Amino acid sequence: MKELQYLNRYFIKYRGRLLLGLFITIIARIFALLAPKFVGDSITVIEKSVSGELTDQAAIESALLTNILLILGTTLLAALFTFLMRQTFIVVSRYIEYDLKNEIFQQYERLSLSFYKQNRTGDLMNRISEDVSKVRMYVGPAIMYSVTTITLFIVVIAYMFYKAPLLTLYAIAPLPVLSIAVYRLSVAIHKRSTIVQQYLSKLTSYTQESFSGISVIKAYGIEPRINTEFVSLSEASKEKNIDLVKVQALFFPLMILLIGISNLLVIYIGGKQFINGEIQDLGTVVEFLIYVNMLTWPVAVVGWVTSMVQQAEASQKRINEFLKEEPAITNEVQHRTPVTGAIEFKDLSYTYPDTNITALKNVSFTVRPGETLAIIGHTGSGKSTILELIGRLYDVESGQILIDGTPIKKLNLDDLRGSIGYVPQDAFLFSESIKENIKFGKADATDKEVMEAAKNAAVHKNIVGFSKGYDTVLGERGITLSGGQKQRVSIARAIIKDPTILLFDDCLSAVDTETEEEILQNLHKISHNKTTVIVSHRVSSAKNSDKIIVLEEGQIVQQGTHNELINSEGYYKELYAKQLSEKEM
Repeated sequence: MKELQYLNRYFIKYRGRLLLGLFITIIARIFALLAPKFVGDSITVIEKSVSGELTDQAAIESALLTNILLILGTTLLAALFTFLMRQTFIVVSRYIEYDLKNEIFQQYERLSLSFYKQNRTGDLMNRISEDVSKVRMYVGPAIMYSVTTITLFIVVIAYMFYKAPLLTLYAIAPLPVLSIAVYRLSVAIHKRSTIVQQYLSKLTSYTQESFSGISVIKAYGIEPRINTEFVSLSEASKEKNIDLVKVQALFFPLMILLIGISNLLVIYIGGKQFINGEIQDLGTVVEFLIYVNMLTWPVAVVGWVTSMVQQAEASQKRINEFLKEEPAITNEVQHRTPVTGAIEFKDLSYTYPDTNITALKNVSFTVRPGETLAIIGHTGSGKSTILELIGRLYDVESGQILIDGTPIKKLNLDDLRGSIGYVPQDAFLFSESIKENIKFGKADATDKEVMEAAKNAAVHKNIVGFSKGYDTVLGERGITLSGGQKQRVSIARAIIKDPTILLFDDCLSAVDTETEEEILQNLHKISHNKTTVIVSHRVSSAKNSDKIIVLEEGQIVQQGTHNELINSEGYYKELYAKQLSEKEM
């Protein structure tokens, strides 16, 4: 139960509702307790009538009718309060489920990019859905049935002791055996539940990746192989679930056996006591039989509740692992400071912690506010890393990044990222309309602003060509659009934000040279007062920049203007000559 202690904050938050639920439960159990008493009284009346002790027919009928009405009344009231009890506890469990899912989602948003490189999307999804559902079963049904069982045991057994102490001892004799069995089975269930949840995460991750990469799977014709791997994973998951179910299946037969033994003991011992005159009324024995059977469901539910608690603890442990995770990037400054856009790298080196790959080595450069810097280099030379460091998606340990002359860690993180418009290399679009995707950069943008941003990104003509225009809903990850269209919508999303710093990570690779030239001309017009950093493999994207740096294996090997670099030997001149000849061909 150690892991489930995390939920105590929610129990405190909803303590008023939970206390009300407890009060209603006690009332419901008291009314439930009265019905067997009236049944017992009715049996006693019948017994006295048969023995001749009670001969007044009218009195017999009146007593029986009164008891029947009392049985109906108390049963209906018990049912009503049971309904209210369920409404109280189950509603609280839904509130806690809502709060916990929001807390997990907010934690996911807080965690740094490195966290998502180390954890699979399917596993993250499983923890916020399946694991939270398991926890909800604990905070709802498990607690409700536990309160019901405890209340019923206290009320019923106390009354039974009052009526016939010795018979009560015989009736509850099997319960210690039940407690030991429950404890042993609980340990086994906990271990198996943890394994089941782990396999469920693997299945979810594999399925999510398969659906996301379905175009690659179909293009390579590897559906049979993927299906075989999925079947293998499903088979392993099935076996683990069967192992869990085998243990869970022992509970109910065991409960029924023990309750059956209790019934036999009540009939045998109670019958002997009645015959010997130790119990005056036969109705008491019948009453005890009803009480023992009333305890059947609560006792049987002990196993179910135990199973739910064990599964919930296994799930909450997985949730706690992420909730206790501290983000690598933290906002260390609370005061707000406007960003003007000056960027300086001072002797900066960076190694990715998850792969130990050194992406940058002793990199130094300066970009003044309003200037455009282009970064050219081979694949894997560290170009994208520079953009990620400017956005503080990672923190550096060697060297320094200054924004407006201030160390980047000393800037308010919201101010920094709020001043940046970032277009990643892999343009990601959401499953929303094109308009809403562009408005991600500015939620309150007008239709006119959306259209203007699309025009500057040279995608307006494509959009109006769709039957629903800007209201066209995209498929997952923007699959409705071509690669070039996705890139341009992503550019429009960055432009509409009107940021101080624009970062473009090879975002024109999927457009033709004419469209590229149009976009660059538009960007030149709108970014005259913005600091712009362009990463590209094309000289055409870099040639109009105020400064160009060339990276090779994480180091700056050349820097200068376009004219300076094409007049000096090196990678830039070779790339320029190569791309120029390709264009002429």
